Amino acid sequence: MPLRRTLAATFAAATAVSIAAVPAAATEGPSVQAIKQIASGLNQAWSIDFLPDGTGLFTQKDAKTISKIDKAGKVTTVQTIPGVSVTAEAGLLGIAVSPKYATDQTVFIYYTTGSDNRIAKLKLGQTPTPIVTGIPRGAQYHHGGRIRFGPDGYLYAGTGDGQNGANAQDKNSLGGKVLRVTTDGAPAPGNPFNSRVYSYGHRNVQGLTWANGQLYISDIGASKVDELNRIEPGKNYGWPTCEGSCGTAGMTNPVKQWPTSSATPSGISTYKGSLYMASLKGGTYKLDLNGNGGKLWTDLGRTRDAVAGPDGQHYTITPGAIYVSDGS
Repeated sequence: MPLRRTLAATFAAATAVSIAAVPAAATEGPSVQAIKQIASGLNQAWSIDFLPDGTGLFTQKDAKTISKIDKAGKVTTVQTIPGVSVTAEAGLLGIAVSPKYATDQTVFIYYTTGSDNRIAKLKLGQTPTPIVTGIPRGAQYHHGGRIRFGPDGYLYAGTGDGQNGANAQDKNSLGGKVLRVTTDGAPAPGNPFNSRVYSYGHRNVQGLTWANGQLYISDIGASKVDELNRIEPGKNYGWPTCEGSCGTAGMTNPVKQWPTSSATPSGISTYKGSLYMASLKGGTYKLDLNGNGGKLWTDLGRTRDAVAGPDGQHYTITPGAIYVSDGS
C-alpha cells in the first residue's frame, strides 16, 4: 500500500523554533526543546551523514543530488547521481560516509533505478560503482533506503518489500530485509544465512540506529500499525503474516507499535540516551529503549531523518529543510 503522506507545515521564519517536547520519562509532562532551522528550500531532502571534518553530506531524493552543508549552514551541491528513477517514494535515498573516509575517501548511497534499488560507492564528484543490485522496487512505493555503518564497521541497509509482501518472507530476496554487507557489497562475515540478509519479514524499513550496541529499526506498516523493532540476526519480524504484535510461532514482535494514523516512521538516531524517530505524520518521537515517549517538534510537519551530529547537535531533516537542536 502507498506510504501515507501529510502536507508539511509552512514556516514563516528560518530562526529558532521552540515546540513541545516529549517527556524525559513516560509519566512526566512535556518539556520544551528548542530547534533551529539552518537550511531551507530543499527538494525532498532524505538523509544526512558527516565527513570527518564535521561537514554534512545529504541527499535530495527528487533532485538526485548529493550536497554539502557546512557548520554555518551554507549548502553546496556536490553532484547529481546518474540513472536515478524518481517516483512517489523512489529516488536518491540513503547516504553513509565510510568510517575509514580519512584514508579511502568513500561515500555510499542507496538509490532507485528503472529496474531495482541498489547500493553504490563513490568518491565525491565521481561516478558511483554499484556494490549491491537487485533490491526489489515497486512501481511507486516500498523502497526502504536507509543505510548506516554499524559499530562493527559493516554497512547495514533497510529495504522495502517492493509492493510484494512475499519478498519479505523469501530469504533469497533482498526485499523486506535488513542487509549487512562489506564495503564491496559481499555478505558480511557471521551473517545468519551466509548471504547479505541479516533479518527478514519487514515491510518498508526506514530507520537504523544502535543503542548500547543493539540495532533498532523503524518499519512502516500497512493500515494498522507501524513498528519499532529490536533486531537480532536471523529473526523473522512477521510481515506480511503479522502487522505489529501477533502470536504466530517463529515471528518476532516489535518493541513498540503505533497506529499508522499517527506515526509513519522514518529515520532514527540515538542521541543523549534517547531514540529520536522521525515521523512522516509530523514531528519526531523521543523514546526510551522500550519505545516509551511521545512527539516533539510537531509544527515541523513531516520529518524524514534524525541523526546525531559529530558537533554534539542533533540534526532533523524535513523534505524542505535541515534543523539542529541540542536537547537532553
